[in-house]
Amino acid sequence: MSFRFWRRIRLAPGVTLNLSKSMASLSIGPQGAKYTISPRGNRATAGLTGTGLFYTVHDRKRAGRGGAAPAPEVAAQDRLTLGFFQRLFTPADEKRFVDGIRALNEGDLDTALTALEEARDLPDAAWMAGLIRLRREEFEAAKAHFDHALDRLSDLGVLFEKYEIAAQASLPITEDIFAHILPRERGTRLALLEIAQIEGRHDDAMAHVERLMELDPTDPVVLLSFVELALDTPGDRSLMDRVVRATVHVENKTPVDTAILLYRGRALSALGLPDAAIDVFTLANRRRKDRPDGLLHQIRYDRAVLYDETGQRARARQQFERIYAADPGFEDVAERLGVGG
Repeated sequence: MSFRFWRRIRLAPGVTLNLSKSMASLSIGPQGAKYTISPRGNRATAGLTGTGLFYTVHDRKRAGRGGAAPAPEVAAQDRLTLGFFQRLFTPADEKRFVDGIRALNEGDLDTALTALEEARDLPDAAWMAGLIRLRREEFEAAKAHFDHALDRLSDLGVLFEKYEIAAQASLPITEDIFAHILPRERGTRLALLEIAQIEGRHDDAMAHVERLMELDPTDPVVLLSFVELALDTPGDRSLMDRVVRATVHVENKTPVDTAILLYRGRALSALGLPDAAIDVFTLANRRRKDRPDGLLHQIRYDRAVLYDETGQRARARQQFERIYAADPGFEDVAERLGVGG
């Protein structure tokens, strides 16, 4: 999810695990993100720093996993401790999973990773090991763990549920926006999508996006990933038509919406509809508060190019001059204005 008009930030989420008498909660993510658990359902909320805006996903109560037997309950006092007699009847891999989560709770990532990878045949252990490897930017190892978890989706989350641990991680999209992921298909594919984009594997990234779009075509993070990847091939008219259809409902409410509208405008332009594209860029430019400067400059630049291409030279020059005044090195505005060195 390394969107080009935002400065790429390093994957370095914090890792914490909190246990209480009634609930164990695992949170992996930077300050500003939280996961709330209540009898009414869970919700993951990411704050847009200083804006009062949030990207929130409300989780539906989990249904049965295709007829799988419900996970056995573990008493609160036994969570992550596994007393002597309990260990006698606990499989070795599960013991190592518990050891890993306990080490994670204590802030010992090296010990946690060792234990979790020794239990990596268990999808929950592989998922957690993948997050730690991803945090360390060890992408190939992280991908292998997430692939394994994805191959065993029916078992993913069973141990978290058994020990009543609510696991949730945050992947940074920008400095201010985070996508929350859980040990489920969506979260696992978002992590794999992140890795594929970092490594420049376009086809793999698009495959994950296509599946995520099937799961929820209105998810704003997934939609933005889809339209960005699609615009790598603007000559594919069928794909541009899909972008236009997928974004028809988007309103300019959040910075993510503004970014989606940029790509919607580009898709319309690629389809030979410059006036419609200009209208979309104008809509995207109307909300400026809390929008990254680079994003707004890109929207204005794309609109100015279309003004120029449709014979509206004065309007185009006015836009280029404003961009140059704010950022003289942006794209080729200096050359277009004849002021380059």
